[in-house]
Amino acid sequence: MKLYSLNTGYFKLDGGAMFGVVPKSLWSRTNPADERNMCRWAMRSLLIEQGDRLILVDTGIGDKQSEKFFSYYYLHGEDGLEKNLNTLGFSISDITDVFLTHLHFDHVGGAVKRNTNGLLVPTFPNAHYWSNERHWNWAVQPNAREKASFLKENILPLQESGQLKFIEADEGELQVPTQLGFDVLLVHGHTESQMLPLIEKNGKQILFTADLLPSAGHIPLPYVMGYDTRPLVTLDEKKRILNEAADKDILLFFEHDPDNECARLEPSDRGPVLSSVHALKDVFE
Repeated sequence: MKLYSLNTGYFKLDGGAMFGVVPKSLWSRTNPADERNMCRWAMRSLLIEQGDRLILVDTGIGDKQSEKFFSYYYLHGEDGLEKNLNTLGFSISDITDVFLTHLHFDHVGGAVKRNTNGLLVPTFPNAHYWSNERHWNWAVQPNAREKASFLKENILPLQESGQLKFIEADEGELQVPTQLGFDVLLVHGHTESQMLPLIEKNGKQILFTADLLPSAGHIPLPYVMGYDTRPLVTLDEKKRILNEAADKDILLFFEHDPDNECARLEPSDRGPVLSSVHALKDVFE
């Protein structure tokens, strides 16, 4: 197995929304805001090369939305999904599986593109796309709070193409195996049935934290996003998962941290705290 960090680009979101009830005087120490109160965030995917499979975890925001849509999110930088995939020596057609932690636009937007005829089609023609049935139903019949994040043009073409598959999980399960060679942790605070890949290589474990823990700045338990649909559930999930990460030395992989790819935690009398930060390649060669 080989693991690659793949940055699909940078965007900006309101700092207050990203840190919920935590005062700016505290969160700005790790994530400084600009004059519009916007903070810089990465959209970092994980690429897993395993046997004859090449698995991409999340796809970033994509490039098919309108100029007006993108103006809200201040996309910037030179990184891109296909560009950085090519830099690693792979092509769009090499991807066999796209694992979607959840279907918010900054995680799934790159999964669908417009072809030369202007039609919406899956970006990866040879891939299965993986979600789970509870989250899929939640996304295609969105609540008012999340409706702006679940865009039908990012989601429905996956089903219409016949490339969509579901990870099977019974209600209430915390950790389930997948057909892809790794387990997932199911969490429900940010959105219904978000899936966090837990990958093991050479006796080491790495957890793709998605939107349970967007950045190293979100490690303290009260630092919960205003976007979360069930913030008290997020608190319980963070406590359980971060304690386990600290106790078992699980490496955390951050999808949105603009500066830090990975981190380790250590126990303390006030709960798990940041121990060290790492580049993925330095830990999992």
